[in-house]
Amino acid sequence: MWRRLVGTVAGLLVLFVGSLAFNAASGQSRWPGPLDLVRVHPWVVLLLLIPLAWVGLRPESRGDRAPRPAAPTTYHLPPRNTHFTGREDALRELRRHLGSTGEVTLAAVHGLGGVGKTQLAVEYAYRHLAKYRFVAFIDAEEPDLLASQFAALARELGLVDVGSEQVVPGVYATLRDRRPWLIIFDNAEKPGTLLHALPSGDLAKNGHILITTRVSGWSGRAGVVDLQVFTRRESVELLVRRVPGASTGTADRIAKQLGDLPLALEQAAGYMGYNQTAPDAYLALLTSRLEDMIARGEAADRPTVVVATLWQLSVRRLQREHPQAVDLLRLCALLAPEPIPLTLFTDSPEPLIATAADPLAWDTTVGALAGLGLARREESALVLHRLVQAAIRATMTDESLTTTRARLCRALLEAVPRDIHGGPDARPRWHKLLPHVLTVTKDDPPAQCAPETALLLRLSSEFLLAIGDRAVALPLGERALALDEALEGRDAEIGFDLITLAQIHRDLGAPETARPLAERALRLHESCLPAESPAIATDLATLARTLCLLDEHRAALPLAERALRIDEAAHGPDDPYVSFDLAALATVHFDLGDPATALRHIERALRIREAHYPPDHLYIGYALLFKARILHALNDPSAWEPARRGADILHSQLGRTHPKTEDAVALADSLRR
Repeated sequence: MWRRLVGTVAGLLVLFVGSLAFNAASGQSRWPGPLDLVRVHPWVVLLLLIPLAWVGLRPESRGDRAPRPAAPTTYHLPPRNTHFTGREDALRELRRHLGSTGEVTLAAVHGLGGVGKTQLAVEYAYRHLAKYRFVAFIDAEEPDLLASQFAALARELGLVDVGSEQVVPGVYATLRDRRPWLIIFDNAEKPGTLLHALPSGDLAKNGHILITTRVSGWSGRAGVVDLQVFTRRESVELLVRRVPGASTGTADRIAKQLGDLPLALEQAAGYMGYNQTAPDAYLALLTSRLEDMIARGEAADRPTVVVATLWQLSVRRLQREHPQAVDLLRLCALLAPEPIPLTLFTDSPEPLIATAADPLAWDTTVGALAGLGLARREESALVLHRLVQAAIRATMTDESLTTTRARLCRALLEAVPRDIHGGPDARPRWHKLLPHVLTVTKDDPPAQCAPETALLLRLSSEFLLAIGDRAVALPLGERALALDEALEGRDAEIGFDLITLAQIHRDLGAPETARPLAERALRLHESCLPAESPAIATDLATLARTLCLLDEHRAALPLAERALRIDEAAHGPDDPYVSFDLAALATVHFDLGDPATALRHIERALRIREAHYPPDHLYIGYALLFKARILHALNDPSAWEPARRGADILHSQLGRTHPKTEDAVALADSLRR
């Protein structure tokens, strides 16, 4: 290159000096600077430049030329995805795994079906195509077909008359002359099914093997890149770019419904593009008909693959090898796309899965789902992607859906703490199980599990009320009441529903709505339960607090006193239930202008709660705040300390912006001043 450049410049100078020499010969006057040398000795300068031009312009000999690298050859490499989005970190990680030279290096991309493993491998090949002389793409989903694919590859490489047993070694031996090379094995199964297709010994060097797989177990042989779903930013970027008129807000909600699964996002974009469906209309269809929508639309690069059928081969294999795992998969498909506690299946008196009784068989059953990429296994939970769940639900008959839902209702009733005010582990267990309870109970139940559904709804409502989430608790309590009223012989359960609703309305600042609900609950329970039933004590305490809000303190006092006597007789003087009666009684005395008596009751309630609950429990926070108000009424300067502690507890449990936290902080600030 440099010789040609020098020669060209020299040639131009020859022409220029020749022109000057001609002019010099015509007798012009002195020229400026060094150019006057040309005027005086033009022919000498010209003779010096001619050899330089000849050296620069003469053709190179073959020995002087650097060999040009041959253009890379590809075999069955799919077209590059022009809409490829994100994945920069994964591509860099792949390059780290495949960065070595000299030996054959293996890397595996592992992840859920539809997460974009193939697209990542293809994008990697195109980005680094200039670094390879040969790139091949082989479908490894069916191990029995690998031999025929290698035979076709051998013919492509010019190998003929090679025996079947020598095809694979022959291919890798031929690749010695095409180093460096890259072979992609797409959608491989377990490592053992691919061993016969991988190079061994010194057959081939300076080559790279890239495997995509849903199956675990490759870390012993290859550097593994665990590919996750898109980040929400990547999902929104893809949809906004692919779908005209899609706002970032709508794209965000579509991505959430699809769980950020790349194939599902491509499929959604294809559906909206083909049918010219507005993004908001598509979102509405997706929300109401998820199981149907995952079978519609197509990805531009794989028009025959849809989310609805993506996991069929894995499920069929599971059915052959681990039928109990298929039952577990169907149970999980009706739960929330959140971590599912494995104790839900093992701790029930009648385990949902037969293998749950045997630790080894159970571990194998759970491991089969994780091993085939149908679920992610955590320390004590199983997580399924929402679209895996939808695809499994779409294959279940109506009868199977009904039966499975009834089984889950019964199992959840065994798992959730009935005594929400009881042990310290009640709240953490509820937090783990609540998403699954809400998912199983979200639709109108079949008759065979209507009572269980009503009870789950009411217990969920009670828990949400206990943690201060009244807005979510209210519709659940109303649904529980409607279900119980439609069933026969449910007077006691109707009373429980009513008293829960009364407590919600009272906390929402609507005592006039709460009062008739509490009065009806009390009448029902007094008609069907023993006079000293703790349920009646709950009704009495709730009604007493409601009457206080309506300024009927004198009427409230005997109700609160009777509630305390019932619970002390039923549970003992130091039971957490007694603390609620004491708090109600303290409220009555405080409103009657007797803060000294109120203080005695709330301090006893606080001691009980501190003995039974963790230090940051909401019930302790509420008692501390009430104590601070009473101390302030007694002009006690120490009122600020319990107010501060109570506000800290509410802040940690409910968050800074929760109305109860804001009220608690305001109280603490006013008392400090």
